[in-house]
This record gives sequence, structure tokens and C-alpha cells, in this order.
Amino acid sequence: MNVGFVFTNYNNSSYTREAVKSLADSVYAEQYSVVIVDNNSMPEDVEALIGIKRDYPSIEVIYNQQNLGYFKGLNVGIEQLRRGKPALDFMVIGNNDLVFPQDFLKQLENCRSNLHSYAVVSPDLVTLDGVHQNPHVRHRISAFREFVWDLYYSNFALARLIQWAASLTRAISERKDYTSYQQAGVIYQGYGACYILTPVFFENFETLWAPTFLMGEEYFLWKQLTDKGQQIFYEPGIVVQHHDHASTAKIPGRELWEIYRESHLIYKKHR
Repeated sequence: MNVGFVFTNYNNSSYTREAVKSLADSVYAEQYSVVIVDNNSMPEDVEALIGIKRDYPSIEVIYNQQNLGYFKGLNVGIEQLRRGKPALDFMVIGNNDLVFPQDFLKQLENCRSNLHSYAVVSPDLVTLDGVHQNPHVRHRISAFREFVWDLYYSNFALARLIQWAASLTRAISERKDYTSYQQAGVIYQGYGACYILTPVFFENFETLWAPTFLMGEEYFLWKQLTDKGQQIFYEPGIVVQHHDHASTAKIPGRELWEIYRESHLIYKKHR
């Protein structure tokens, strides 16, 4: 089994080094092909990427001259990897703040049936403090939650008030989909930090649908798949460690809200 990996990098290449090292240290490293897509990072971060390429010559690094965003950045790597390695069995895409276990390839082999049955497979993403982030959303979002989102993205001050209220009512307002992380099955949305694109995906699509710069990718992937009668499958037998918010943590609160808001406005046109 030959597996490709595509990660985006933006001003946090220390995470990229850790992700690449976790793959290079695997006994299956020769069966992995890795492409890093840099979204116009600061010069010192680009220098760090050059150092990673020097230490791991088998990887490929693409240096974008502008920040394309998440899915659009991934698409650059997907296209490059498919040109260079057209016979790949699967393609793992996502953030660069991922760490892969030594037996990752064996995990894929054990789940081969589902990997050949669904267009996209979401793994069990586990944060450093043990939180399981998948299944991200098992079923369609309720009308009430949609209404709250519309309010949240209508005004920044109102957003902060809603965020404060949500923190007080978290026990009853927070979705608990992720607590069923041991249960495999078709889901509405997988957490956007990591997906496995299968042969079924590439039978139907060339790249990811990317109408936004950042945020909301989970919904747009679901929409892309369902328009072609395809589904996302959550597979707890595939486990990946996730640092979480390695890039977005550096974005100021108001600026991040604006990015989310822009994505939400596009989402409203398609929901």
C-alpha cells in the first residue's frame, strides 16, 4: 500500500517537522510520499522549512507566493502529488500539527474495506490532552443552532455575549457527538484537521471544493460529496494525534471572527 500525505504550513513549521518525523521514523516510510504546501509564511519560517527539506530529502515542499487558505492550499499539494504519484492507494490530507503512529499503515490496511467503500474517511483525532475530536458532527445541525450561528456572526459584540453565555451553559448546550468516538459509521461532518481521500473520492473529484479562504471546510466537503451521492465514514480504527489550533491560535480574536463570519455567509448561501 502506497500512501500520500499533503499538509499546509503557515508560520508554524516546528509542527511540520514533528509530523514529517513521525512519518519518516515509521518502518513503512518508503511507502509514504509527503508534500508540504507553505502558504507564504514569514522568511524565518520558510528557512525552517528549507531545513526540514534538507533533513528529509524525500519530502516535497511547495512555496506559495500568497496565502491561499486551507483547502485551496491543500489542492495545490493534491494536484502535485497526483501528477508525481498517480498510483497512490490513498491520500491523507490536513493540518501540519498532526503526529502519526508507527503502525499507521497497518491501521489503514486493517480498515481497507471501508477505505474502498467511501469517498472520505475521518480518523479518530485525539488531542494531546486526550480529547477525541471525531465524530465531529453525526447528524444535521438543528434549526435552533443555525439561528444562534446567524446571530453570532451578525455582530462581534453579540458574538462575545453568546460565547460568554455558551461558556455558562456548556454542560447542556455543547454537542456531544465526539463522546461516541468508539462507534464507526457514516457521519455528517468529520473534523477538518485530517481526512483520508480514497479511490472513490478521485473517481468523482479532482480536488476539494474550496469556496472559502478558511473555516467551514467540514460543511463544504459534506456538500461536495452528497451532491455526487457520496458519504463520509468515521473510522475509530485509524488514530492520529492532533496538537489542535496550531495556526489559528496566532490569529487575533476579532480577525479570526471576521474569517469565520465570511465563511458563514458563504455557508448560508448553500445550506
